[in-house]
Amino acid sequence: MVQGDYTTQYGMIRDYVLELKKQIPCTTVKIQVEEGTNTNLPTRRFKRIYVCFGALKQGFKAIGRDLLGLDGAFMKGPFTGQILSVVGVDPNNGIYPVSFAVVETENLSSWTWFLENLGDDLDLGPNSCFTFMSDRKKGLLPAIENLFPCAEHRFCVRHIHDNFKATYRGKLYKDLLYKCAHATTIPEFETSMDELKAFNPDAHLWLSNIHPKHWSKSHFSGRTVSDMLINNMCEVFNGKIVEGRDMPIISALEYIREYLMRSIVNVLEVIDKSEGLLTPTATTELQNIRTNAAHYTVQWNGGDLYQVSGRPCKQRVVDLVKRTCTCRRWELTGIPCEHVVATIWNKALNGGRVGAVESWVNPVHRMDTWRQVYSFKINPINGRPLWPRSQMHTALTPPKHNKQVGRPKKARKRSAFELEDLTQGGKLSKKETKGACSKCGNTGHNIRTCKQAR
Repeated sequence: MVQGDYTTQYGMIRDYVLELKKQIPCTTVKIQVEEGTNTNLPTRRFKRIYVCFGALKQGFKAIGRDLLGLDGAFMKGPFTGQILSVVGVDPNNGIYPVSFAVVETENLSSWTWFLENLGDDLDLGPNSCFTFMSDRKKGLLPAIENLFPCAEHRFCVRHIHDNFKATYRGKLYKDLLYKCAHATTIPEFETSMDELKAFNPDAHLWLSNIHPKHWSKSHFSGRTVSDMLINNMCEVFNGKIVEGRDMPIISALEYIREYLMRSIVNVLEVIDKSEGLLTPTATTELQNIRTNAAHYTVQWNGGDLYQVSGRPCKQRVVDLVKRTCTCRRWELTGIPCEHVVATIWNKALNGGRVGAVESWVNPVHRMDTWRQVYSFKINPINGRPLWPRSQMHTALTPPKHNKQVGRPKKARKRSAFELEDLTQGGKLSKKETKGACSKCGNTGHNIRTCKQAR
């Protein structure tokens, strides 16, 4: 009675959509039905639904970071489907969901429809220089290439490593792969690739088939103000909505909306407790950079350039006018690297007006930007009896459902490598599990230390 019925909720989706648009301004919701249905029938079979709340749309545009992660997760109810999600990164490097959709499956058609709606909401055209991050899904790759040919598309390095270790396993292979991915300049990248080639030419050939512009920092542009290599933002979002994916369609959509409401409130509480010019994450990172900058010495050429050295193979050239460093970390992250911080200190000692180091950080990382992003809030909605009534003459029916033999599977299917990593000596490892007390059932202790057992 609380969650509703899996079948009847499809007939109330249109009423639910009217209530969303009424209570949350600028919200986009689009429903697509199955094609080829007899137009004389009083029903239409549900196929897809796309949701982008107006508050999240405005908040993402206020971030100033043109980076979005794309991913899908399966529904667990009797009607199969996938939840496609688009998640950005806020000024504190936290997740910022932008939109989501429930579709029949992950393929070229569903991803194209989803990205077309996303492009309309975020004003993205074919010439948009945007950055997307995902794994190498077959349907997603051509969809991005067709709709946004000028976009930068990063591949999640963790997924690349999962495919890489199918043939080349071991910590050394992993370290060499990530060393190539973390290289910020092309010479450093080529040196790391040569190390892999010397260790195993076949592994080098396998990795060379993936263009480094998709997975190495050395080939990333700096327009996204982020050097992220892993699509963690989507993984976190999918984990937060995992319970909602087992509910009826409207209950699942409401579970996601309520989670987004709570997450905004939680961030606002952190913002109220934070002080300073920069967000907490940027403040911590800049403090670590300051510590490293103390080890460098600076030589000025009398013009705009500075030579910064002090550690082996770490000599770089800084240009404060163009705001560049040859290590490219300032360009990629928007936070001055240790070479730049050392240069700023040197210029200040020689009477130059440079201001605080925080003033050289990209506005994306500032507290005022963070506050502005979360000033847009998702409004609550009324209960079902107060929803507006749709004037459509046709009713929506559930999608086709092919019942499979056996008990329905709820958990995600683990790959063979994940299962192997979880086992040790032929037994299931308890590394990823939390033991429960046999007396009270709570985690974190056992019956020997249980207070209730005494």
